[in-house]
Amino acid sequence: MSNKSHTHDEHTACNHTHEDHQHSKGKKHSHSHSHGHSHGHGHSHSHGHGANKNALKLSFFLIASYMIVEVIGGLMTNSLALLSDAGHMLSDAAALGLSYLAMTWGQKQASKSKTFGYKRFEVLAAFINGLALSVISIYIFWEAFQRFANPPGVMSAGMLTIAVIGLLVNIAAAFILMKGDTSENLNIRSAFLHVLGDLLGSVGAIVAALLIMFFGWNLADPIASVIVAVLVVLSAYRVTRDSIHILMEGTPVSINTDELEQSLLRIDHVVEVHDLHVWALSSDIILLSCHIVTEDQAYHGAVMEQAQKLIKEDYDIKHITIQMDTPGIPCNIAHQ
Repeated sequence: MSNKSHTHDEHTACNHTHEDHQHSKGKKHSHSHSHGHSHGHGHSHSHGHGANKNALKLSFFLIASYMIVEVIGGLMTNSLALLSDAGHMLSDAAALGLSYLAMTWGQKQASKSKTFGYKRFEVLAAFINGLALSVISIYIFWEAFQRFANPPGVMSAGMLTIAVIGLLVNIAAAFILMKGDTSENLNIRSAFLHVLGDLLGSVGAIVAALLIMFFGWNLADPIASVIVAVLVVLSAYRVTRDSIHILMEGTPVSINTDELEQSLLRIDHVVEVHDLHVWALSSDIILLSCHIVTEDQAYHGAVMEQAQKLIKEDYDIKHITIQMDTPGIPCNIAHQ
């Protein structure tokens, strides 16, 4: 149990498993089960990935096409609400395109230089989407501040027509994305939040257009823009926070490591559990590695089988690397 072995255990679980065939019969058992289930996990998500990719592609073409219309309409009607919504749609189009690219790359096979493949690129795309949302919101706040000081005239009828059509386009895009995995897949969720923000932005533009049309209240245009910007900031915060947590290899919020450790300790003949790490490769792939100390080497196989079954069934973690230790052999790694 060298430091080198520990490094593999933390960061390249697949390689660690390959290199530890010589530890014990139990370790070899760990490899055969973990690797097999890992392939099954990927296969079970293949249909989901296909649905997500199709949803992203259709939404991208829909949003990108109408974004051009909204930019032209915003300039012609002099409406900041429409232009800010168009700016958000531009961000959406880029985000959807990037998300589609991320999912396409994410399905590339692993290689010797990238043993986990390109799954993490989906999280990087979500992180970039969050940053893009932040930049868009800052611009909207700045432009709205300028208009509060000097509200310009707005062509309310044209603004209303374009905003209504934009609302219908965003509803269609949101409906398409809802067919994807918006609850578990961070990439799809970030794209869905983009479109949802656009949808609310279109509602704000419609309300502003009606207020200007019937009451001549030109301040409704920058006010609607600020409301959109606030919604954008909230979306940006959530997406950026979740993606950074994964990039920092934080423990998934659905996993309680203290509870998991106690569950492993309740297995017969287990003396200690240490160096337990649970992290996510992407929003839907969770990995685990740990050291389990048993009373005697003779129990390694039975404990390994029970531990894997517990982790897979109770915590839905299928990529597992476990190193079996015995009390008489010192473990030189630093417990963290």
